[in-house]
Amino acid sequence: MLDLDILDTPAAAALALDPIKARLLAELSVPASAATLAGRVGLTRQKVNYHLKALEDEKLVEQAEARRWGGITERLMVATARSYVVSPAALGPVGADPGISGDRFSASYLVALAARIVREVGALWRGARAADKRLATLSIDATIRFASPAARAAFTADLTEAVATLVARYHDEKAPGGRAHRLVVAAYPAPTNQERKSDADEI
Repeated sequence: MLDLDILDTPAAAALALDPIKARLLAELSVPASAATLAGRVGLTRQKVNYHLKALEDEKLVEQAEARRWGGITERLMVATARSYVVSPAALGPVGADPGISGDRFSASYLVALAARIVREVGALWRGARAADKRLATLSIDATIRFASPAARAAFTADLTEAVATLVARYHDEKAPGGRAHRLVVAAYPAPTNQERKSDADEI
C-alpha cells in the first residue's frame, strides 16, 4: 500500500469523490471483506460488492487475501493507498495551468503552480514506480514569522538574489546527459490554528 497516490483520470477521481466509495476507501486502510464493510457502513453486502467492483476496476482497491468458507471464497480487499490527491490532469482542458495567468503575484497563479507540480510529479512518479525506480525530488518546507511588511520585502529580495546566484552557478544548458529540473519557490500566509480547525470541520 502506498502512503499516497495521485489520481489522474476522470473515472478514478469521480469514484474517490463519491461519498460512499470514499468511506469504503477509508475503511480499507486494512483488509476487509464485503460482509465486514457492509456492517460498518450500513449497506447490504450486494451494494458493497457493487462499489468495490467499481473501485477495483480503477485500481483503487485490490485483493489482499482470499479465504475459503465451505464452497464460498471470501475476498479481503484493501485500498491501494492510504490517501489520494486528484491531479489537474483528471480535469482535462479545464485543469489549472499557470500559463493562463500572467500575474505571478496572484493567489490563482500560486495555486496553478501547485497544480502543475501535482500533475507533473504524479506522472513522473507513476512512471518511476512502473520501472521500479526512485524519483529524485527535493522539498523544503518552513514557516517564517516576519516582524513587519518591510522585513518580508527584504527577505523576498534576499531570497530572489540567492536563488538567482545558485541558478547561475549550477545551470548548464549544454551539459551532455544533463536533465532540467523545475524549481518553485512560494510563500503565503500560514493558516491560523482556528482556520485549520475550520477546514477540518468542513471535511
